[in-house]
Amino acid sequence: MRRLPLLLMACAMMAGLLSCGGHGKLEKAVRSVLVSGDTTRAAYDSLCSLVTDNPGKYSDMLTPEGRVDHKKMADFIEQIGSQLRPPMHWDTRPYGGVDDLSLTVYFERSGSMVPYDQRGGGGQLKKAVNDLINHFPAGSKVDINIVNDGIYPYQHTVDEFLKDRDIYQSTAGVGDAAYTDFQLIFEKILEAQRPGNVSVLVSDLIYSPKDTRGVSLDKIFNEENSLATRVFAKYKGKSVVVQQFMGDYSGKYYPYNGVPFEYNGKRPFYLVIIADGDAMDQLATDKRYSGVLDAPAVRYSYRFNQATSDVQCRVLPEWKDNAGRFRVKHGDGIVLAKCDGDRQTGKLCFSLAANLGGLMKDDALLTNPANYEVKSIDGYTLTVQPIDQSMVTANNKEYLEGMTHILTLVGDLKSPRDEVHISLRNELPEWVRQSSSQSDTSAGGSFSTTTLGLEQLLGGMFDAMKGGSSFFDITINLQR
Repeated sequence: MRRLPLLLMACAMMAGLLSCGGHGKLEKAVRSVLVSGDTTRAAYDSLCSLVTDNPGKYSDMLTPEGRVDHKKMADFIEQIGSQLRPPMHWDTRPYGGVDDLSLTVYFERSGSMVPYDQRGGGGQLKKAVNDLINHFPAGSKVDINIVNDGIYPYQHTVDEFLKDRDIYQSTAGVGDAAYTDFQLIFEKILEAQRPGNVSVLVSDLIYSPKDTRGVSLDKIFNEENSLATRVFAKYKGKSVVVQQFMGDYSGKYYPYNGVPFEYNGKRPFYLVIIADGDAMDQLATDKRYSGVLDAPAVRYSYRFNQATSDVQCRVLPEWKDNAGRFRVKHGDGIVLAKCDGDRQTGKLCFSLAANLGGLMKDDALLTNPANYEVKSIDGYTLTVQPIDQSMVTANNKEYLEGMTHILTLVGDLKSPRDEVHISLRNELPEWVRQSSSQSDTSAGGSFSTTTLGLEQLLGGMFDAMKGGSSFFDITINLQR
């Protein structure tokens, strides 16, 4: 009989998670998912359905509104996983948090934007916005605004916006298209955001405030740089992704300080995606929103306010580029023991498979060794290449599966011990500088691929939201 109080005490300690066997069916389902390895969105949704289909039995797993409390669900799954042998962990954060993200579109209607959506053009700008809206699941809350000197609600339905073949004609007369008040727009966007909201400004990002007659471009550039820093520094925890697209432009272009001229050709435009950091993470990892941040038409992209991340990587014991010999030592960290240089060259060359997908950086940035800092005693150098399916074989599948890039290091093996430190520097990407111009008075030179003052505007945002000095740091210990 003395065992009964002990049993009751054990049950009490598990209350809120296991409810002393009251969650047996859910516990069994979680165990089954973990053991089978089917840790997918569909499997998680099936667990949530089990809870919502039995609200009386699982009331402690629900919010007052009758929705699944994802934090409690994550704790429950973690508790069950910790009891398995070996213990198992399932990161359900991408499926939790806010159940559904909402979308607010801020569509710029200025004189320099109208030529992007002419009937004779390719309609890339309108398609980019339509695709953005369509990448949000059916039933998502979507609001559309027209912006220039202020922010004005779109007076039609979302379906009407999607079908509109002449969006600038149908919104003629909304606001003052002669200038765009970026300070007002960014302030209002950031003020209006609520948890789970994704706000997207559709713009050419040309800073064109009111009353600039006689003001030098240098003064304007300094003004937009400090404006961006000031506005975004006020709102901690925000994350911003800037995407560059190319679109057909047919019509009159209004330079900052010159005579308007007709231009027919390609021009860059941008989607500025703003959200809380956790909502941006969900946007990046939740498959329901696939296509928002990795749309195929995106030419360049960059995420601001990104802290240093943990990057998963595996040493490739057998790889075509390896030279010399080493043995992977299992335990904490990455350790290569019994290292020997190549007999002919004395060099040691080894490769890592790494998952850089979570960094949300394009391959132009990730594969350029100049963007990395490599420190070591023996002067190791780095090359980076994306993994494609042709590289995967039966022998290396376990190392390459789930990975995105191969990091190869080569150096003169001289020291008895060495530490190779690899970091991807957090700097404003080169494409921003290449896409920025100091003058827009004519259609010559790089006009078709540049935006006036882009580096100053995005540089101000970068200064406000730099985050860590590097996106990731990896250390490899070498032992002779």
